[in-house]
Amino acid sequence: MAQTALTIAGLGGQGSILAGVILGAAAVTYDGRYSVQTQAYSSELRGGFAATWVIVSDEPVAFPRVTEPDVLVAQAQDSITRFASRLKPGGSLIIDSDMVHEIPEGIERVFRVPATSVSRNELGAPVTANMVMLGALWRVTDVVGREALQKAIAANVPKGKEELNLKAFDRGVRAVEQSL
Repeated sequence: MAQTALTIAGLGGQGSILAGVILGAAAVTYDGRYSVQTQAYSSELRGGFAATWVIVSDEPVAFPRVTEPDVLVAQAQDSITRFASRLKPGGSLIIDSDMVHEIPEGIERVFRVPATSVSRNELGAPVTANMVMLGALWRVTDVVGREALQKAIAANVPKGKEELNLKAFDRGVRAVEQSL
């Protein structure tokens, strides 16, 4: 059974939870797979802890909790502090290199993506950093089909912002390809 467990974490306002919702929707709605998505966040509106856990599987998911993710997407240094020790040995760490500066020793597969600066300086929309990271996640894992993810993005972002968010997704894909 092919199953991938992921943690996407950052600070409130960075869109980590939305990225997880979109990933789960892509798997279930557009890729014909099974998925569960859970989330947690602190009470602050912006700047507090925010994380989502997603499992994508070819079969029904029996246990919905991610205890040892195959992939950790870290949009803030706090995400590393909270979750890096739980990353499965040999797992992938994808970081927003503008926000994460200290990486624990022993993690071999690290992908650095300047999501904050790309979204701010290239796209003129800082709120799209999560879509840049989602593009990087797709390129590293291919956990769902690219077209499924693009459809889920278009269906879940604010109306009128679909093209911008899809452009951010594509930019995240390219950021990883440039580092390979």
